[in-house]
Amino acid sequence: MKINLFPITAIIILFAYGCSNKPEIKYPVTKKTDTVDVYFGNKIADPYRWLEDDNSDETAAWVKAQMEVTNKYFEAIPFRKDIEERYRELWNYERYYSPEKVGKYYIYEKNDGLQEQAVVYIQEGLDGEPKVFIDPNKFSEDGTVSLKTLYFSRDHKYCGYAISRSGSDWTEFYVKEVESGKLLDDHLEWIKFSGMAWYKDGFFYSRYDKPDEKSAMKSQNINQKVYYHKVGTSQDKDKLIYQDKKNEKRGFSVSVTDDERFLTFFVWEGSSSENMLYVKDLKKDGKIRKVIGKKEAEYIVVDNIGDKLLVKTNYEAPNYRLVIIDPKKPAKENWKEVIPESEYLLNGVYSIGGKLIVRYLKDVLTYLSVYDMEGKKINNISLPTVGSAGNIGGNKYDKEFFYTFTTYTYPSTIFIYNLEEQSSRVFKKPDIKFDIDEYETEQVFYKSKDGTDIPLFITKKKSVKNDGNNPTILYGYGGFNVIMKPAFRLTMLPFLEQGGIFAEACLRGGGEYGETWHKAGMLHNKQNVFDDFIAGAEYLVNEKYTSSEKIAAFGGSNGGTLVGAVINQRPDLFAAAVPAVGVMDMLRFHKFTIGWAWVPEYGSSEDSLQYETLIKYSPLHNIKSGVEYPAVLVTTADHDDRVFPAHSFKYAAELQAKHTGGNPTLIRIETKAGHGAGSSISKTIELYTDILSFIFYNVDETPQY
Repeated sequence: MKINLFPITAIIILFAYGCSNKPEIKYPVTKKTDTVDVYFGNKIADPYRWLEDDNSDETAAWVKAQMEVTNKYFEAIPFRKDIEERYRELWNYERYYSPEKVGKYYIYEKNDGLQEQAVVYIQEGLDGEPKVFIDPNKFSEDGTVSLKTLYFSRDHKYCGYAISRSGSDWTEFYVKEVESGKLLDDHLEWIKFSGMAWYKDGFFYSRYDKPDEKSAMKSQNINQKVYYHKVGTSQDKDKLIYQDKKNEKRGFSVSVTDDERFLTFFVWEGSSSENMLYVKDLKKDGKIRKVIGKKEAEYIVVDNIGDKLLVKTNYEAPNYRLVIIDPKKPAKENWKEVIPESEYLLNGVYSIGGKLIVRYLKDVLTYLSVYDMEGKKINNISLPTVGSAGNIGGNKYDKEFFYTFTTYTYPSTIFIYNLEEQSSRVFKKPDIKFDIDEYETEQVFYKSKDGTDIPLFITKKKSVKNDGNNPTILYGYGGFNVIMKPAFRLTMLPFLEQGGIFAEACLRGGGEYGETWHKAGMLHNKQNVFDDFIAGAEYLVNEKYTSSEKIAAFGGSNGGTLVGAVINQRPDLFAAAVPAVGVMDMLRFHKFTIGWAWVPEYGSSEDSLQYETLIKYSPLHNIKSGVEYPAVLVTTADHDDRVFPAHSFKYAAELQAKHTGGNPTLIRIETKAGHGAGSSISKTIELYTDILSFIFYNVDETPQY
């Protein structure tokens, strides 16, 4: 392989204005090299490989030049500031997040409105006076250090918590006392994809070896190990519990049962819905036993009943079932079925107060019920309307639990359910300054290319008519068994109130209908996902909700891949597209960070058959010269260490080089931000201000505020 390195071409950024008053863009000239890879006899050029070097001055210069173009473009949009101000008005309301009962205390998060990060409060009893327990806004001056999760010891003495800097997946652990609020000296680093599993006066967790400082944001995450940390000691004193030297790509999510009997290992090797299950009997200090030693299904430990495990699994049950497994006799013929598979998706089981809280999904809508430990239904839990219930929290000793409920037109509300009285009541309800009653959501089903029925949720003002002229955003994901449940999206409110339509499609590849639905959109079936999305857009156009001149495609991460692939295949169908933090180079994604774990979902270019599938839809490799693509806004962030930003860099450079026509092709690169989670309020507002401004501008709509 030969790479020609020559100085980056001088960049001239020119904006001229025509009669439409929209800027005519002169893009930065992006250097090309003669890098070529050979896949099974096929030569594939990779002229922008140099953009994978995130530490080089050349890449920094390219990023700076691109952002100058993008910022100039947004400055020219006359209503951008109005959208930003409207976002600030909408976001400025009290928001509560699900509480956790910790002994005599209740601990929860609340954001007063425009605080960069939500604050953690503690109060004694449900009616006690709340006091600040952790204020993440004091972690950093600019709000870019976020609190990720809280973990409480079973004796209620300690609170462990994880922080993330600039949105990175790398986390750091700290410990403080619950009663006094005193921050202890414990500080643990180089942790990814791990929680704290408290046991006695410490906790189990998983971490990686310290990476080279320059490659921390892109090097592969392998050789995860399980440690035990004792409170009050330094990390170098942590005890190594388990590692697998023969299988460097195996990861371990560990948890401890509520009675501290078992340490369980959710052993993963890739992001498929398959895992192995190991267990260590802490009471007997036994060896680590392989309960499930083969990857063939998903196994999630719900609880233990004495010396046996209660496990939710999709083994021979695509819609999941609940079984009891004896770790000493784990063979399938020894399992006892507690809740059998049904026609509906068993989406969650929670052991609380000696009961099982069971969540089913029927056509993506939630149904909650209470069962006894033998699997007999006791009663159904009444929900406010059709929608999504989640964040179910409690342990086997509680007599009450919290849950949230939301829909597209129902802001997330916290309920508390009393198991003895069998009744729910509102714990915290948001008071948002938005007339929700003016809006409605309908669920429809449309036919995909092969005749499969695809669920689609359509949210709009009740007054909006199907005249084909409504600006519309079609959102999708379609992968990794992720379920696109109905949820309140504050980010879409400024769009809806201007007469826009927000449509969310439940594509194959997700988990809406169990593992069968998931497998229908992964690996060699990935084209089904794109067909589903395209058919959704065609449905919206044919039913006159909108037109191809008014519809925008939007998706993030795997959904960014979706958008990139779809506009390559049907550039005529959309006026605008926003592929956010997407996996765009399907031939090299496995070489960075945790990308190798996506091979079970996508396949690998190192496999000849899987290569043939990937090269046919890879967003980067299917951009054609001379095609008029929709207006495209690519978004990424400098600290995205899940989907390496070079995916978006290379894709944007290729699109700018090959597209034709007057539609813009821009890339927005956020600083001190990551894949999305934990971003500060101000950065979130800025991002969605730009996204909505871009969409409005390119579907030829001028919002009125």
